[in-house]
Parts: sequence; C-alpha cells; structure tokens
Amino acid sequence: MFGRAQGYLHRNDRTAAYPDSYYAATAHQSDVTRPAWTGDGHVDVCIIGGGYTGLSAALHLAERGYDVALLEAHRIGWGASGRNGGQLGSGQRRDQDDLEALVGLERAHALWSLAEDAKTLAKNLIRQHAIDCDLKHGHIHADHRARYVPATHAYTRLLNDRYDYGLARCVDRDEMRTMLGTTNYYGGMLDEGAAHVHPLNFALGLARAAESAGARLYERSEVTAIRTGADPSVDVADGHISATYLVLACNGYLESLEPKIAARVMPLNNFIIATEPLPADLARELIRDDVAVSDSRFVVNYFRMSADRRLLFGGGESYGANFPADIKTFVRPRMLEIYPQLADTKIDYGWGGTLAITPRRLPCFMRIGHACFSAGGYSGHGVALATLAGQLMAEAVDGTAGRFDVMANLPHPRFPGGTLFRWPLLVLAMMYYSLRDRL
Repeated sequence: MFGRAQGYLHRNDRTAAYPDSYYAATAHQSDVTRPAWTGDGHVDVCIIGGGYTGLSAALHLAERGYDVALLEAHRIGWGASGRNGGQLGSGQRRDQDDLEALVGLERAHALWSLAEDAKTLAKNLIRQHAIDCDLKHGHIHADHRARYVPATHAYTRLLNDRYDYGLARCVDRDEMRTMLGTTNYYGGMLDEGAAHVHPLNFALGLARAAESAGARLYERSEVTAIRTGADPSVDVADGHISATYLVLACNGYLESLEPKIAARVMPLNNFIIATEPLPADLARELIRDDVAVSDSRFVVNYFRMSADRRLLFGGGESYGANFPADIKTFVRPRMLEIYPQLADTKIDYGWGGTLAITPRRLPCFMRIGHACFSAGGYSGHGVALATLAGQLMAEAVDGTAGRFDVMANLPHPRFPGGTLFRWPLLVLAMMYYSLRDRL
C-alpha cells in the first residue's frame, strides 16, 4: 500500500522541483529560482528552513536591520508550508480548557492571546505585502458523533464568555447539514475569525517580502551539520557559514541536526486530493459559505473549496519514510464517506507532505544556549502559529524574548521510547484511535 513518493523520502534530493500538487500547479512565480550558498561567509543570523517559520523570521529580522541568510535544502515552501490544508485556525492545537488544566488560567489566556496575534499577523502580512493567496474567512468544526456536540457548544460558549472572543457560534444538526450538504455531521461550531489560504502562494509571498526587506534566501542549500555553542556555525554541501545567531526552522525535516529537539518533535505524513473544478451549484451545496472545515475524528478530515471551485480534501496519515503508492486512491474513500455525491467526480491531484507533531500537540519552542533559537512541532496547526514563531524568534534575537518565552515555557516531554521506538508506539496509538473513529 505504501511506496516511494515525492515528499519525506526525497528531502535530500537537492535538485527536486515542487512536488506535483494543485498548489504547485497554481503557484505564482514558482519558476523563480534562487542561488545555492557556496563558499565561506559570516552573517548576523543564519536561518535553516524556507517555510513559514524561517521566512517570517527572515522578514522580521531584516526589517530590524540584521544581515540574514536563509538556507533551504530544496525550494522555498517545498515542505509542509507549500502542501498543507491552508487553514488559518484560531487558538493553539489544544483547546483552551485543556490548556487551563495543563498550565493554569493565566497562562492559558496568554497562549490564547498569542494565537490571536498569530492570525492577525498572517492577515496583516497578506494585506501589507499584497500577497495573492486567495484569503477567505471562516472555519467550521464539524462533529461526526452526536454525543460530541454538547461539549463543542460548551466550548464555544467558553471562548465567547471567558476569552471575550465573540466570533464563534454554535451550529446545530439541521444548520450543519445545510451548510455542508452532508448527513455525516451532527453539529459543531462556526468560527468567523478563522480563515483559509493558498499555502504555497502565502509562502512565496512571504519570501518576496523578506527579500524586499534585505534578507538573502538560498535554495538547494542542504545543511549537513550545525554547531550551537558560543560561536554558531553551519556546514552546507558546498560551503560554511559562521553566524552570531542561529534560527532552526526545520519542523518535520529537522532529523538529526539537533537531537534535543528531535526527541520532542516527530515527523508524520498527511495527504490531500483535489477534485476537478465543480459546477457552482454543486460547490455551494457542499460548502455553502465557502469556509474551511475540519471534523472531530482523531485522524482529522479537513476540506475547503479552492478559488476555482475544486474540493481540496485532506485525510489519512502515514508514519515513517513512505507515502501511499497511490495517494488519490488512499484519500478518496474518506472524501466519499462525507460526500457520496462526488462518486463520479474526477480527482485531478493527490499529494502528501511531512509535518511535525509533539507528544502534547503543542508547538516546541526552544532556546539552545545563548545564540540558537528553534520552533516547530505545530501538529497540523502551523499556518498562523509558524508565521508568528518567526516573528517571536526575531524578537528574541533582538533582545525582547517575552513572547517567545511564553511558548518556550510550555511543557515539552520527549516521545516515549526515544527516537528508536517512537514510530511503532505512535502507530499502535493511531491504529487504536482510527478504530475508535470507525466505531
């Protein structure tokens, strides 16, 4: 069932183009290439990783006057930042009542505030830099079990009452079925403050903004080793960089570069399909208000309409280095469970990407020594939070670490079993939860 595919296995292919996807096919100026780093040099800040985290860090550091070099092993936005579901969600990956139990009410409020900052930042960057990435507003959380609905409605009231949110409202079964055109869901929540975007175009727009601010971006510049002591330095395939500060923005592609982080951040693979363009009346039947959707399954289904009325449907995961041999066939049954009326609809694209999770599904922000900062492990909630992470690391480099420390002070346990046994333990856990979803 699983075999080689563009994505996790090909991360060391320095000649790789963007993986075939709907996003790559509709990207703006994706043919613009950037040079590889060669030779030796020194910069104020060396950033490893050309996704949202690294690009945002490059932009905000360059705006502060730092000499910045960003190194990407492939192309800008080649990883999860250019392949994800495009959902610009509210809050952290864990619900606020969970966070209250974990870290207390005061810190939970601080985490909510940062998450709101993250959404605002992403939207402001899109507007400020005229990033053409199909920004649309609204997100539905859809419950696939009737027994889940009371808790979702209680959580909606908690956000509005305790966190003064005011942009979420309860949705009952009848309204949900008119909003989504399926009998698969029993109610949920509409979040009018959330949004969705074309993720690769958002990344490419951030890259152009960073370069306009003075940052230098290098593609096909695979980092082979780092040193995070008092004098940070980076080895690349064809050169060496010394830096005053080092920013690790690798997320699911960190691997063995920094073992302290790798023990807490683990890659996994997720998959998306895109239908052929749908008639306007059918598109409105499926998602009446053109919002993004994610559901209550442990292995989440998530979907939305593209600008040209394709259903972009994500679902299913794999663990380890392999992707499904046929991603379209792997994801399509999950789509048809929700929308059987698409049985005769052609699937034009199927692709996957490698993201990163943490044991508690909270992002892992770390300071390693005095001069190295890292953020990752967004656990599927990274469009807004990764963009904010870059800004927070820029602030920390510049001497104002207060907001960075709010995130860094979250508990970040290691995965049980270490890097050797975490994969089989995760597979066992996911098999259990997948079975629970079906029962």
